[in-house]
Amino acid sequence: MTTPQPPARGGIFEVLYVQVIAAVIAGILLGHFSPVYGVALQPLGDGFIRLVRWLLAPVVFCTIVLGIARVEKLKEVGRIGLKALIYFEIVSTLALVVGLVVVNMLKPGAGMNVDARSLDVKLLAPYSRPVDATATVAHSLAHNTMLQVILAALVVGIGLSHYRNRAKPALQCVEAASRVLFALVNLVMRAAPLGALGGVAFTVGKYGLGSLASLGQLLVALYISCLLFVFVVLGLIMRRCGLSLWKLLRYLKEEILIVFATVSTEAVLPRLMEKLEALGCAKPVVGLVVPAGYTFNPDGTAIYLTMAAVFIAQATNTPLTLGDQLFVLTVLLLTSKGSAGVAGAGFVALAATLSSCGKIPPAGLVLILGVDRFLNEARAVTNLIGNSVATIVVANWEKSLDHARARQVLNGPATQNSPLTEPRF
Repeated sequence: MTTPQPPARGGIFEVLYVQVIAAVIAGILLGHFSPVYGVALQPLGDGFIRLVRWLLAPVVFCTIVLGIARVEKLKEVGRIGLKALIYFEIVSTLALVVGLVVVNMLKPGAGMNVDARSLDVKLLAPYSRPVDATATVAHSLAHNTMLQVILAALVVGIGLSHYRNRAKPALQCVEAASRVLFALVNLVMRAAPLGALGGVAFTVGKYGLGSLASLGQLLVALYISCLLFVFVVLGLIMRRCGLSLWKLLRYLKEEILIVFATVSTEAVLPRLMEKLEALGCAKPVVGLVVPAGYTFNPDGTAIYLTMAAVFIAQATNTPLTLGDQLFVLTVLLLTSKGSAGVAGAGFVALAATLSSCGKIPPAGLVLILGVDRFLNEARAVTNLIGNSVATIVVANWEKSLDHARARQVLNGPATQNSPLTEPRF
C-alpha cells in the first residue's frame, strides 16, 4: 500500500474531512429549519452506504486472500485468528462492564415511572419477533454475509498458499482486482459528504433536536461511557503498544466523521483496512482482524446494549438484582455479536436480549425508539475505534507491526493522514 500523501493544492475545502464537517453542519441546519426537506434527503445517506456495501464483499475477499496467500506458514493464520478472538472477547466484555457500571451510577431512567402496559408496542412490530439468544446467534452466523466472505476467502487463500508456485497467475489476478476495487472505493468516497448530508438531515428532520432533550440523560450517559472506554481502556491498550491513541484518532478523523454522519462502520471498512496497512500493520493481520472485528468485536454496541437494557428497567421500575444484571450481561455477550457494522442492528439485538431475559419488559423499547439513531452514532464510532485498536494490538502481538513506520505516520502533519486522496488505476 502507498504511504499517506498530502491532499492536492486546491485548498482546505478539497480535504475530505473538511467537506464532511461542512456537510454535517449543513445537514443539522436543514433538518432543523426544514424537516420535510431533511427527511427527503434520506436516499442520499442510504445510497452512499449501499454503494460501499456493493464493493465491501469483493474488497474483503481479495484482501484476506492476498494476506493469507503471502503467509509463509499457514499455522500463522490460525494463530492470528485465535489471538484476535481472545482479544475481542476480553475487550468487548470490558465494554459491557463499563456500560453496566455507568448506567448504575448515573441511573438515567430513574424517576420516569413509566407503565410498560401503557406503551404503544405496535411501533416495535419490525423488531419484536419472538426469539431467544441461541436462535439469534445461530441466525446471525448463518446469514451474516461478512462471515461467509471471511470463510470463503480463508479457503481460497489457504488453497493459493498451498500451491504457491502454480497459483501465481491466480494470485496476480486477485491482486489486480484488489487494486481496481480500491480505486473504485476512492471514487465512491468522493460522495461521502453527500452521504453525510443526507444521513444527518434525515435524522434531525425526522426526530428533531428536541428528542435529544427528552432522553438527554441516557444520551449523556452513553456518550460518557463511550468516551471512558475509548480514552481509558483503549488508551491504556494503545500505550502498552507504544503508540498514542490521540494521534490514531487524528489519523482516522475522516473515517470517524463519515461513520458519525452515516451511522455505519461498513461505510469506511475498505478505507480503514488500507490506512491500517499504511500505518505499518501487516497485510495478513489487517485482512483477518478488521473484517472479523466487525462481527465479533462490537465494543460500542456492547456499551449501548447494557445501558439501554438497564435504562428500560429503571424507567419502568423493574427491579434488577446484581444476579439479574449479570445474567443480562451474559446474554449480551451472545446477542451483541454480529451487530456492529449495520445501522440499527444494535436495536434488533436489544429486542432479542429483552425477549430472552424475560424480566425487563420488551415494550420499554418504545422509550428509546425515537433517539436510537442518536445513540447509534456513539456506538458506531466506538466500534470503529475499537476495531482499529484491535488490529494494531494483534499486529503488535504477532510482531507484525512496523513501529517506526507507525510513529512516522502518526507524528506526521494533521493533513497527511490519508492514503486515499486520489484514485489509483
